[in-house]
Amino acid sequence: MTKELSADERDFLQPALAEVQAAAGKPHSEANGSGLEEEINEYDELLAALGRTPEQDRRIAIHEAGHAVCARLLGHDVGGITANPDAARGYEGLCWGVGHAEAFAEGRGDAAYVRAALARQMPQAGEDRRPLGDVFANVYAKCIEFLAGRAAERMVLDGDPAVPADDLRQARELALLICKTEEAIETFLAHCDVAACDMLMPYGDVVIVLATILRIKRTLDGAEIDGIIRGLEAQKALAAEHRRRAQWKRGELAADWFRAQCDHVGVVRVTRFAFNPTQ
Repeated sequence: MTKELSADERDFLQPALAEVQAAAGKPHSEANGSGLEEEINEYDELLAALGRTPEQDRRIAIHEAGHAVCARLLGHDVGGITANPDAARGYEGLCWGVGHAEAFAEGRGDAAYVRAALARQMPQAGEDRRPLGDVFANVYAKCIEFLAGRAAERMVLDGDPAVPADDLRQARELALLICKTEEAIETFLAHCDVAACDMLMPYGDVVIVLATILRIKRTLDGAEIDGIIRGLEAQKALAAEHRRRAQWKRGELAADWFRAQCDHVGVVRVTRFAFNPTQ
């Protein structure tokens, strides 16, 4: 499946892909050997069974990776993500929080339930909003998370992303807790969309790597997601430290050269002064 990656993407992803394939018990091939060809054939067969193109599968993986990365940036726990569809529940891919299965089993997980449970507690005009300030903050953060999938698609892929119907529906349900008109809802969600893009922009590489590994493993739990993010951030920090040390070394060499030039000029001046016949 890595046949769709650019050379730069392959170089960046090699450590992460090797680790994931080793964990899955598959040999890692950097060339177009039999191992990679077999993996590509398995992937093509999987997509044929799902009725997807590689582009559609990549878009779904990036969408779910965007949800997960944004959730972790917001400090929200992630139960897992999957790029596999579930016809019974009507989704092509999913990012869920901790306790997701239990919540939906009891009918409490959907944003519509959350809105119904909180609507009567929300302050009316003239009432003090400070006691429910955390509700307003959580609605804002959760709406950003709901819109992060589309934001990730827009950031990484060409073309306009498809409308994420369920993400928008749930974001609208929560927005109704703090917005009174359709215009206010649209404006609020547009702001959350921009906020999601702004939050994900410095972490586009994390979204790409997480989405690529998701396409290999198909489902990742919260611990795997955190491990991938930690590994990538450690790699970036190490690379930044190497660059810093290289820059420091270049500075030292430049200083040594400058000092040598100054010493040479000083010797020449002293020599000329000592042997000047006009003195």
